[in-house]
Amino acid sequence: MPNHSITFKNTGYFSKLICDYLAEDDALKPFYNRFPNLESFKHQLHEKELHFTDEKRHLLAKRIMLQYGDNSLSQSTLSNIDLLEEHTTFTVTTGHQLNLFTGPLYFLYKIFSTINLCEKLKKEYHNHHFVPVYWMATEDHDFEEINYFNLFGKKVKWNRKSSGAVGELSTKGLEELKQQLKKEFGESENAKKLIKNFADAYIKHDNLADATRFLANSLFYHHGLVIVDGNDAELKKCFIPYAEKELTENLSFKKVSETTEKLTDLGFSEQVHPREINLFYLKENLRERIVEQDGRFFVNETELSFTKEEILKELHENPERFSPNALLRPLYQEEVLPNLCYIGGGGELAYWFQLKDYFNKVGVPFPILLLRNSALLVPKMLSEKLKKLNTGIEELFLSQHELITRHTYKISKIEIDFSKQKEFLKQQFKGLYTLAEKTDASFLGAVGAQEKKQLNGLDNLEKRLLKAQKRNLSDELDRLRDIQNQLFPNQSLQERQLNFSEFYLDYGEELLEILKENLDPLDATFTVLEL
Repeated sequence: MPNHSITFKNTGYFSKLICDYLAEDDALKPFYNRFPNLESFKHQLHEKELHFTDEKRHLLAKRIMLQYGDNSLSQSTLSNIDLLEEHTTFTVTTGHQLNLFTGPLYFLYKIFSTINLCEKLKKEYHNHHFVPVYWMATEDHDFEEINYFNLFGKKVKWNRKSSGAVGELSTKGLEELKQQLKKEFGESENAKKLIKNFADAYIKHDNLADATRFLANSLFYHHGLVIVDGNDAELKKCFIPYAEKELTENLSFKKVSETTEKLTDLGFSEQVHPREINLFYLKENLRERIVEQDGRFFVNETELSFTKEEILKELHENPERFSPNALLRPLYQEEVLPNLCYIGGGGELAYWFQLKDYFNKVGVPFPILLLRNSALLVPKMLSEKLKKLNTGIEELFLSQHELITRHTYKISKIEIDFSKQKEFLKQQFKGLYTLAEKTDASFLGAVGAQEKKQLNGLDNLEKRLLKAQKRNLSDELDRLRDIQNQLFPNQSLQERQLNFSEFYLDYGEELLEILKENLDPLDATFTVLEL
């Protein structure tokens, strides 16, 4: 299969922070532990092994098996869960929201990045085992971020009222959405498989966490993926000491604020703003921030409040009611997993960079941070159209205005570029400047004004000619514009807009095989796959 790559910087879609990280810029080195390469994992293994106990391993394996319930597990996944109890086993983790039907396409890229890195590590470190983990963001509460996916340019949306942690939301009412999808997908064999996947996940399971677990387990059934739900009372017992410090010392607020100030001083933006208490209080249909005022702890937007003694008692007796926010979730995750590496998108890694000093303060090993694979899938038909237009894939990463302008210059049989005329004009005015210098300053100013006026006139003529040529060449330019719109919907990266189902309809299971084969997690470039 033809494929090639582009640097993340040259795509124009990734922040300076991420591009500087990939370039191993010295200024960023204090904000992470080790850069992601095979050699780094040797030291990360040793560091994590000293921190992670056998007791935690037994607890983790037991809770994961209970979370899977009656799901059918592949032998590779079962083996990986068993291996978690061995002191030579470590995890590579990615996290993702419970987006309806996986949400954007990059969900697949995240998980295949994780699976493929585990396989690479196994080849390098034969005496260890590496388990790919998908950490479900079941405790998130922003339903509006996850209740839809894009299909054929339209939103497929789950309309319902919601409150509390999204993982606990009932899936009741999704039968209607299934009927809508049947019409959209059609009657092909691949369409029937998609509908069955949707129905088995969302109609046969009572809540969004169980539905998402089933769907992810089905999609990656043969690859040993282990799915973890952090919303677990027993796992949260491991988090109690850190939650105590959060409530009584505001420790994360202090350390993360210091680190964030260092990052912003370097010119990088703050990704997540730390609060004095970075915990939510969690109960059925409720997930609200905990705030402290005059020594008393309040649950925001409710009548609930606690004294210091009462809230610490509540923490020890009901740890499942304390939910870490985006800044504390990484610490919780690293405390309950024998994890070496976190794989995430640019926005995710940006807030991890705010956490290094905090991790050091509480004595938890900071994981290796790896940018997930990104890819552009180019159907063969569109690839052939681009060749006929003599346009490279790289050009499509330009803004549409710049793409169309460049192509117009390239295919126009009339010379649009007036650079030669402008240079000739400047040479003519050199003589006038020499003459003006022999008279007075007012004449010199008049010559300068006239030169500027005539150069502006040439600029305007060039713009008018370009506009005229765009009209004359509109048929070809419209074809190019249409191709870019298909590959970059809404002038955004395909992976952030489309759902996997659009490609699955055409390629079926082969789509997953293509991604598995072609996504190299340690190749820090943007992948273009011509299907």
